Amino acid sequence: MRKLLTDAARTLAPPQGDPHGPLPPLMLVLTVVTGLIDAVSYLALGRVFVANMTGNVVFLGFALAGAPGLSVTASLVSMASFLAGALAGGKYGSRFASHRGRLLATATAVQSVLVAGTVIAVALADGEVTGPVRYTLIVLLGIAMGMQNAVARRLGVPDLTTTVLTLTLTGLAADSGPAGGAAPRPGRRILSVLAMFLGALAGALLLLHVELLPVLVVALLLLIAVSAAAHRLSASGPTWIRHPS
Repeated sequence: MRKLLTDAARTLAPPQGDPHGPLPPLMLVLTVVTGLIDAVSYLALGRVFVANMTGNVVFLGFALAGAPGLSVTASLVSMASFLAGALAGGKYGSRFASHRGRLLATATAVQSVLVAGTVIAVALADGEVTGPVRYTLIVLLGIAMGMQNAVARRLGVPDLTTTVLTLTLTGLAADSGPAGGAAPRPGRRILSVLAMFLGALAGALLLLHVELLPVLVVALLLLIAVSAAAHRLSASGPTWIRHPS
């Protein structure tokens, strides 16, 4: 328990000299954003994911088999948008390979523009998710999440992919068994799961009891905060901006 709490504390407030600097807490915020956005995509856009591509592939199979309530078109559009975002994120990763702070700041700024587009689309539609609005949101959010996934991969912070938890949960269990010994980062892994859960919970509560627009606004504000923080914290050229060898 002590190791878990210590690891969690170091993830939330990295000590001086940490090779990843402030990236872990910033990426936890992005994990919350993922939970919010997947709540939007599944609950408001018709049982489709824009960040969880494993679920989307499964939904596509179900839809092709004729399962009710699922859309082949929505799943394909989401997957194509995610891949386009991942491609863009990969190019940003190559461009800013030597400066992780600038990479995160730039990518989240672009994400903010994309999510701002969804806010505008929903506001203009008075909160009604018509066909055109639905696909506008799927495309914009899919691109944003694909970019986030690619950038998180390039940042290389262990156990903080921000969009996928399967390997995190597997590592948490497998590394704690008799053969695996003590999990190397139990606190970070649990925080990652908790961040996704809290984002999904908050998104679902807002969707069910308020409306769609506030969820997108919250996601937008979090992305802007991460972009601004990454820009400010990396401006002086600290050592963590370089990928640890």
